[in-house]
Amino acid sequence: MLINKLTNQGKYVQFFKDIFNFMSRRRTAKKRVLLPDPLYSNKLIQMVVNQLMKNGKKSLAYRLFYDALNEIGAKTEQDPIKVVEQAIFNATPLVEVKARRIAGSTYQVPLDVNPERGTALAIRWILSSCRNRSGRDMVSKLKNEFLEAFEKKGNAIRKKDEMHKMAQANKAFAKYRI
Repeated sequence: MLINKLTNQGKYVQFFKDIFNFMSRRRTAKKRVLLPDPLYSNKLIQMVVNQLMKNGKKSLAYRLFYDALNEIGAKTEQDPIKVVEQAIFNATPLVEVKARRIAGSTYQVPLDVNPERGTALAIRWILSSCRNRSGRDMVSKLKNEFLEAFEKKGNAIRKKDEMHKMAQANKAFAKYRI
């Protein structure tokens, strides 16, 4: 009876939103809009610079990354943006595993990765590999890591392959998907 009244008034959808919204303790986080970087107008570069930045020093992060791009362009004689995009694409995982507790046992359940999350993971892995490399200047470490990822080598690619192997080993638990 109540549902018929609400449907007639066109408030049916809002009624259910109000009913099921009280379950959430917090509001859903809004997706922040990422502006492209000023030099190349590329959002992917902006993502890399934001991850590279430490202590709010974005101008330093821009300088490091743009110097690395110039060195990549000089070494490969290709468009450095395309090289970086391909490197990130090569390091992007397609599946990941998440721990799921079922009947007292914890299973590693393989899940497909959202493309945005995959890109963010690839950038994070490449930059963490850069930071773990030995050497003095960050520009050469960035250049070497992006070139290795471009050639499907390096620590970031190893980490991606490791995650894929883990998902392959645990594919029997795919029935417990979240």
